[in-house]
Amino acid sequence: MTIVPVTSADLDAAEVSWFAALCSDDYQFLGQPDGALRSSWAHCSSIVQRAESHGFRNILCPSSYQVGQDTLSFVAGCAPITQSINFLAAIRCGEMQPVMLARTVATLDHMLRGRLTLNVISSDFPGEVADSAYRYKRSHEVVEILRQAWTRDHIEYDGEIYKISKLTADPAKPYQQNGGPLLYFGGYSPDALELCGAQCDVYLMWPEKRETLAERMRAVHAHAAAHNRTLDYGLRVHMIVRDTEAEAKDYAEYISSKLDDEYGKLIRDRAHDSISLGVAHQARARELADQFGYIEPHMWTGIGRARSGCGAALVGSTDQILSEIEAYQKMGIRAFIFSGYPHLDEADHFGTKVLPQLKSCSLPHAYGRVPTDTPATPLGNGVRR
Repeated sequence: MTIVPVTSADLDAAEVSWFAALCSDDYQFLGQPDGALRSSWAHCSSIVQRAESHGFRNILCPSSYQVGQDTLSFVAGCAPITQSINFLAAIRCGEMQPVMLARTVATLDHMLRGRLTLNVISSDFPGEVADSAYRYKRSHEVVEILRQAWTRDHIEYDGEIYKISKLTADPAKPYQQNGGPLLYFGGYSPDALELCGAQCDVYLMWPEKRETLAERMRAVHAHAAAHNRTLDYGLRVHMIVRDTEAEAKDYAEYISSKLDDEYGKLIRDRAHDSISLGVAHQARARELADQFGYIEPHMWTGIGRARSGCGAALVGSTDQILSEIEAYQKMGIRAFIFSGYPHLDEADHFGTKVLPQLKSCSLPHAYGRVPTDTPATPLGNGVRR
């Protein structure tokens, strides 16, 4: 199913990433807190190092006001204990004054020697209930200021929210001199799609039916085309892979076997994004699923009963999961952010069963384009035959 042209359509490889579970989101049994898996520097940094050892190219480091580790501090701490893995750090636009955010990001990028990518978030702050259009306008201005700080000697900005005059941008230049880190973004409203099309590099989606994902990709592509831009597309989804489909489905039942739905609702409701349009789409997917929680043959929505945000998992044998990934790639999806419960164990399952059979790369930079003849560096045994 061919959907839209994408930035890295010439690549026969994908960016395969894992998840750092900074926000107290690691369980053996969904919705059952486990002290050994609690968010901590020791536990979450071990997930990062395990993911790097398997060859994952990037790792999402999320942000939460309620629970977990501070994202940017965590990423800084991981710089000296990692060598190759990129970090996809969540930044909430407006939380930090944009010029100071630009300097913080530039410093992190130097600490990581260019291994930094950013997940742009446009959420409310604690105690704030802002209009959606305002939040995305704020993010739009923040990103424009970041670009100025990263590429110019002085910042001159006259926006609706931020006004900055004759401010030096030295030394806020990141290690990546082609415009700064790649910007990943996920959002569903028209304002969100416009922000992504105008400013960001990779549009991230949560799992839904394929035809729904395809519709959203077409909509985002139209917004990007209006700005003479093309984007890459990514899918954030949980993962349960075993040697056989029966084993994988049994494990899905196992991790949800102790879930109390009322407590699961409390977990979902405490999240700061619990009223977002994206979360509503995940709830709708659960409503459309069959009696076993499957919305498609290998897409299980049961995980969404115990967490906000991304609420479904790919479930299947090694060959089935490889086929699912290939199908998404044919749609134009080039970035995958996987996770599983518990995160260390599931990184081992995916990292030994699936990842060696995929050709992996880091996405090319869309701002100050990397030439299209730049080869992807394979990681693993190459493309599955």
